[in-house]
Amino acid sequence: MMDDSHNARELERLVRLDTYPLAVKLLKSEKDIPEAAKRPVRDFGHHLSLCQAFSMSRREGTTVAMLKEDMWCFEPVLAFGLEKPSLRFLEGHNRFPHDVETLQAGANYAQNFPRLETGKYIGIMSAPLETVDFYPDLVMMYCTSTQLTLLLLGIAYKDGFDVTSTLSGHAACVYSVVPVLQTGKCQVAVPCRGDRYAAGAQDNELIFSVPYERLDDLVDGLKAIAKAGTTLPGRVVMQPEYQLPESYIDLGREIGMDQLGA
Repeated sequence: MMDDSHNARELERLVRLDTYPLAVKLLKSEKDIPEAAKRPVRDFGHHLSLCQAFSMSRREGTTVAMLKEDMWCFEPVLAFGLEKPSLRFLEGHNRFPHDVETLQAGANYAQNFPRLETGKYIGIMSAPLETVDFYPDLVMMYCTSTQLTLLLLGIAYKDGFDVTSTLSGHAACVYSVVPVLQTGKCQVAVPCRGDRYAAGAQDNELIFSVPYERLDDLVDGLKAIAKAGTTLPGRVVMQPEYQLPESYIDLGREIGMDQLGA
């Protein structure tokens, strides 16, 4: 996985990420799970929400494999097709009455909730890209809006196409993963309440996900725009002798700064 290690270092160098870029893989069999991967119930003695597993991977460098029996939140269980949605979910009770005005509004959310084919996968795994020992489906990065600007420019360098995303205030672990697998395209997602309250996502963080097969395009694009001058930290164009308020000019001249009257 030499290229992944190189790409991870380049991402961290060019984008200056605060946490590790994550390699994410949907699991079809327990044989897909590396021996060193942690299973929350088996190894920690408790369940985790998927956002918490992602947080462990991006902050601590831990490889975490989550099957249905490890999950504390039901939304990724439905989204990744580990189980079929219940009738109550489809009727809208997941969102109504706390988040939406009507049960129909909740049903609208449920009907449009991103979901993969039921039964195709048994779980999901995350690990730092730099140390990954499996082939991921996508790479996920928690970033600031400034860093996101760089990532969007980098991925558009090759073909010029912008990233289009469906944004939701719910289920960040779903919206940052499922649409990428469904479309083969990059996605932007917003950390949800669970990600913030239970997993420590920060107020200034957004999520950028790129299909694994486009990772080289992203890194190459970032290198190219860096050569053209688009880097972090960004440059500020300094205007010398900019216009001062009249009060500044008057008070400055009173202490001998005659240049302010020029």
